Amino acid sequence: MTYQFIDVVYTNDVMEVSIQRPKLLNALNIQAHAELADVFDKFANASSMNIAVIRGSGERAFCVGSDLKERAEVGSDMMPPSGFAGLTERFDLDKPVIALVNGDAIGGGLEIILACDLAIAVDTARFGLPEPKVGLAASGGLHRLARQLPLKRAMEISLMGKLFDATTASDLGLINEVVPRKSLEKTKDRYLSDLRECSPLALRATKQMMLQGLAQGSLENAFRANYPSFQRMLASEDAKEGVQAFAEKRKPVWKCR
Repeated sequence: MTYQFIDVVYTNDVMEVSIQRPKLLNALNIQAHAELADVFDKFANASSMNIAVIRGSGERAFCVGSDLKERAEVGSDMMPPSGFAGLTERFDLDKPVIALVNGDAIGGGLEIILACDLAIAVDTARFGLPEPKVGLAASGGLHRLARQLPLKRAMEISLMGKLFDATTASDLGLINEVVPRKSLEKTKDRYLSDLRECSPLALRATKQMMLQGLAQGSLENAFRANYPSFQRMLASEDAKEGVQAFAEKRKPVWKCR
């Protein structure tokens, strides 16, 4: 697929995706959804790719949700099976995804962040789910928000549709770190460096166990559930390499096998 509304850069084992609709505050149209779904399909299936970063282009917005003008013309968002931005219903992705929030994350933009594992935001960014103000509901974002926040706070954000700042987002736990714009790239690089110190297979096992464990209904069921990524990690060369490197007081060399 040729990409018109996203830009993709591969650096070693990292895929960085940038939404390229800055004049429309990176609102996603049908084609942008399809492109993001395609690139994350490829990321999920690429054995050489371990970490993804998603960001918006420009300085005003990360993503402000759907292209409402197109929605009014077509009558639907026509989402891919993997959900908004190809991420929000991608429940089997066990590789870490970082949201690099370069500006406002409103509506579907906040839903993308909720579907990511880590999030870094510039201090000028604003957040919110204002869908009820245009006669809509945040759909899948509501389910994630209710699982990530105390219910009363989730209800406040979802029912009132008000925007809130990056400090509030951080205090709520929706963002890992808030930084000045000039520090955004440096902070991203630090996060990537920290992740790369860990075994990629261990990261996948960790993410799968945490997210799928939450869906088991009880702590006991979570302990007893089967996690394929965990079993793959245990049987891997990397599991042996990590222990051996620790014993030899050296840095491990991960082979992702």
